[in-house]
Amino acid sequence: MKRKIAQAFITAALISSMAVSPVFATPSVEDLQNDKAAAEDEVVSLQSELTGILDKISTLEADLQKKQEEIDQANIDLEEAIVQQDQQYEDMKKRIQYMYESGSGNELELLLSAESFSDLVNKAEYIKNVHTYDKEKQEEYIATTKKIEKLSESLQEEAESMTQMQSQLEEDKTSLGTMIEGKQSEIAQLDADIQEAVAAQQAAEEARRQQEAAAAAAAAQDTAPSQPSNGGSGGGSSSGGSGSGGGSSTVVPPQGRDGWAVVAYARQFLGNPYEYGGNSLTNGIDCSGFTQQIYAAFGVSLGRTDTAQASAGVEIPLSQAQAGDLVVYYGHVGIYNGSGGLIHASSPSVGIIESPSCTYRQIRCVRRVL
Repeated sequence: MKRKIAQAFITAALISSMAVSPVFATPSVEDLQNDKAAAEDEVVSLQSELTGILDKISTLEADLQKKQEEIDQANIDLEEAIVQQDQQYEDMKKRIQYMYESGSGNELELLLSAESFSDLVNKAEYIKNVHTYDKEKQEEYIATTKKIEKLSESLQEEAESMTQMQSQLEEDKTSLGTMIEGKQSEIAQLDADIQEAVAAQQAAEEARRQQEAAAAAAAAQDTAPSQPSNGGSGGGSSSGGSGSGGGSSTVVPPQGRDGWAVVAYARQFLGNPYEYGGNSLTNGIDCSGFTQQIYAAFGVSLGRTDTAQASAGVEIPLSQAQAGDLVVYYGHVGIYNGSGGLIHASSPSVGIIESPSCTYRQIRCVRRVL
């Protein structure tokens, strides 16, 4: 009767522990996958926008090159106009010099030297035509020069405006590149979170199955028919019950001193709680405390933080990692299980777990300390 009461109590305790297990507000795998899909959509949108900006930059560069060619041609035309204007001035000086050298000191003398009225009219017409020609040509070249100067200034202003647009587009390109890099980092972190959430989900499912199996076994034993009592049998049952209870809470000391012995010893604490700053393998411990305590059982002294443990032992490539090696991350540390996975005190929501892959986040280094 006492045994039935005890078994009923154990069953009730197991069911109660399942019912009141704390629920942590951690994102589900589905939520994380949705966040990842949304981030990937944003990256596609940003990359499309970046492609549009790159096309605009390419078009603008071609327009700038064409505009520079127009500016260069305008400068050439301006130089030619100035040369023509200077040449006209030189020609005018030569005509005046010729008039003096030919004996006509000035226009009045030229008119007075006329031999007849007809000659006077011709000389007057000549003087008028020379003045008119010089004036028209001078005005023409001045107008041309001003027109080209104005065109050159306008082209320069357009080029400056296009250069400013180019600078703005380059800034937009840089900004979009930074945003894309940020989103890609976010996606990488979400991938790591998804892997960790999957591992936690698997660990929780395994713990649930173990609890259900234990509850079912206790219930089956409770409903089993009573055996005839005698001293030897009763003593055996009592001893067997005590042994079973002790086995579930007894930690087996390290068996050997190699990497597989480290893994076997560490696996005894799977499912135990995580506590930041904690130092108890059974009641609560964090990642670096977990590795420190595990290796202490093998006579290896490690620092208390992941940073300190990153310099312990000797560094080896991940491709050469063996069971029992330390896998150190930025802000985290665990024990390589020999088959690609990791035994570690993960987080308050899942406690000490064995993740299927040690590459779920960026690895800082792998250290061999045993």
